Amino acid sequence: MAGQLVSAPHSARLDGLTSWHADWSGLRVAVLGLGVTGFAAADTLTELSADVLVVAGNASPDTMRLLEVVGAGLVQAAPGIVPEELITHRPELLIVSPGYHPDHALLLWAAETGIPVWGDIELAWRLRDKVGPPAEWILVTGTNGKTTTVQLTATMLAAAGLRVAPCGNIGVPVLDAVRDPQGWDVLVVELSSYQLHHLPRTGPGALVPLSSVCLNIADDHLDWHGSAQAYRDAKSTVYANTRVACVYNKADAATMRMVEDADVSEGARAIGFGLGVPGPSDFGLVEGILCDRAFHEDRFDTAIEITTVQELRERGLAAPHLLANILAASALARSFGVSSAVIHDALESFRLDAHRIEIVAESAGIRWIDDSKATNPHAADASLTAFDSVVWLVGGLLKGVDVDALVARHVGHLRGAVIIGLDRSVLRDAFRRHAPELTVFEIESDDTGQVMPGAVRRAADLAETGDVVLLAPAAASMDQFSDYAERGRLFAEAVHEHLGGEADEDSAQASGA
Repeated sequence: MAGQLVSAPHSARLDGLTSWHADWSGLRVAVLGLGVTGFAAADTLTELSADVLVVAGNASPDTMRLLEVVGAGLVQAAPGIVPEELITHRPELLIVSPGYHPDHALLLWAAETGIPVWGDIELAWRLRDKVGPPAEWILVTGTNGKTTTVQLTATMLAAAGLRVAPCGNIGVPVLDAVRDPQGWDVLVVELSSYQLHHLPRTGPGALVPLSSVCLNIADDHLDWHGSAQAYRDAKSTVYANTRVACVYNKADAATMRMVEDADVSEGARAIGFGLGVPGPSDFGLVEGILCDRAFHEDRFDTAIEITTVQELRERGLAAPHLLANILAASALARSFGVSSAVIHDALESFRLDAHRIEIVAESAGIRWIDDSKATNPHAADASLTAFDSVVWLVGGLLKGVDVDALVARHVGHLRGAVIIGLDRSVLRDAFRRHAPELTVFEIESDDTGQVMPGAVRRAADLAETGDVVLLAPAAASMDQFSDYAERGRLFAEAVHEHLGGEADEDSAQASGA
């Protein structure tokens, strides 16, 4: 590996940097990556008068100009190279953007040279007191449902009159939230496994959240973490030091074990959620009513009604995985003192994001549904479970995860399947094993503009009245599309082009079976 060793920095200074008002001036920092998170880190640190050098593979002219304006340096380096400019910068700290693989050359170099590595979340936690008293933090992670649960929780807190910012992996850097001059009462922070990987559980940079949840665990990002256990270990960090409520999924034993093993603050409670009848410390369902038996004075004998499945069905929120997300979000909001009546009212106006079980069109009794955000088998499983008879559009970049069990579980209610993407052979083999008689088409084109028109035409050939044509790829999109949003948008465009004027008026979300 290129580069000589540099002397290890004095950790005492870093240990004392736990406030915006501490002395960060002159601290030599390298920021790895120049996406949204990397720029926010560089911008923040230069505002604190640190000496910042950004290391990135590429940068747009606009971003380069912005870096120059804020006063940060930039060196563009090819993968696997430790640039000489970084070595001569002699960084005392490295801030890594989410997604950089643990064995990236620059991270290995930092480990060899004794340079501490923080993520943007730790940096934001240390700086959270810029605008008055620090906001409380509520943490959300899981393989699927994170963004929906963050948005639900934030909506419930806002309905109670609280100043709340949904941030983190949801798209708004936490560093931007803590620097917002209006200040916040609470941040609802979505955390990816990448961000959790870099978080310490003890010491001056360890988070102490009000409440936290891991919604579910299924194999994902194994190519990044190296093993399923490493992925789960990263996710379990979400519960460390929690003060009020560790919320877990009763249907996912792994999340319960995470809570049992977590070192939490004294007085923190374990709160379960699930689609069955709730126990005295749980949120659940009783005869179609969503109930709270955790934050109730008489919780051993009665429950508090939040809303009903029927009300949620009318708003397109009754699919099983969405009910679970609503229960988890309700538990988080209740842990902050939000009343069940406020939660009920907040749910009346809540709408899902685009590309999340979104009805694109309905024609001739066939619904066309975009769940492009189902980027792994666990998310696709939840989506497929919501519908009775499905033509399944599936495929993309599988990221090393196994789809065999997913195919086996759902072939019984498939009308047919259309396979797209790079890893088609894996899906083709799974369908041959578990449903050799099922009609399965493949779209072989690698032209982004042709993939969805071809897939929609094939799906239309298969679909019958009463069916759902469901884009739930169970895979990442980067093999053929810029992201899941482009994949969903092109699907919707292809559907409308195919149907012409035949489609009924579009709806906002699918209600599920």
